[in-house]
Amino acid sequence: MSGVENTRKTPRQPRAKHSVDVVLEAAAQLLEVTGEAGFNTNAVAERAGVSIGTLYRYFPDKASILRALAQRETEAHRSAVMAVLDGGSPGVARDRAIIRAFVQAFAGRTKARRIAVSAMLAHADHGELAAQFAAVEHGMHDAEGRPLTKVQAFVLGRAVQGAMRAAVLEGADFLESQEFEDELVRLGRAYLGYSVAKRGG
Repeated sequence: MSGVENTRKTPRQPRAKHSVDVVLEAAAQLLEVTGEAGFNTNAVAERAGVSIGTLYRYFPDKASILRALAQRETEAHRSAVMAVLDGGSPGVARDRAIIRAFVQAFAGRTKARRIAVSAMLAHADHGELAAQFAAVEHGMHDAEGRPLTKVQAFVLGRAVQGAMRAAVLEGADFLESQEFEDELVRLGRAYLGYSVAKRGG
C-alpha cells in the first residue's frame, strides 16, 4: 500500500526487517491486550524491547504502525489465498479454504485486527486493495462451467468480502465460528448455482 510506504522508512537489511517485524508483533500483542487506550509508540517500543529511537526510524507515529500492521497481515492473507489457488488445500474445498484463510488472519487477534484494519481503510487506495485479490476472482466459473463476467465476479467477490469486513469492523463475536464460515461458503455457492455442501465440505 503506497500510503504506508510514504510514511516510514522501508527496511532493506535483514536486521532492519527483523526489527520491524518485532515492532509489529509487539504492536499486535499490545492492541489485543489493551486496545487503543493503551496503544502508543512508547508502549510498543517497551513491549518490543527496542529503543524509541529505533522505532521512530521506521514508524513516525502510532498511526503508521497500525497501517503497517494491517498491510503485513493483508499480504500474509494474500499469500495464503494464492497458495490455495495453487492447489494448497488438500481435503478442503477451494472456496472454503480461501474463506478460512481470511478468518484465521491476524492469528485470531480480533481486537488488534479491528483496530488495524480500521486505520488502514481510513487511508487506503481501495482500488489498489481490490487489485491485490484480483486473482481470486479471475477464472471463476458457475455451476454450469461458464466463466463469470467481470460484473458477476465483482458482485460475488464484494458480497463475500463485504460480509467478512463488516464482521471484523463491527467486532462480531462469531467471526471465527464454524457457522460464519459455513454461511459465507453457502452465499458463494448459491450465487454460482452449486448445491450447498454440508458443514465443513
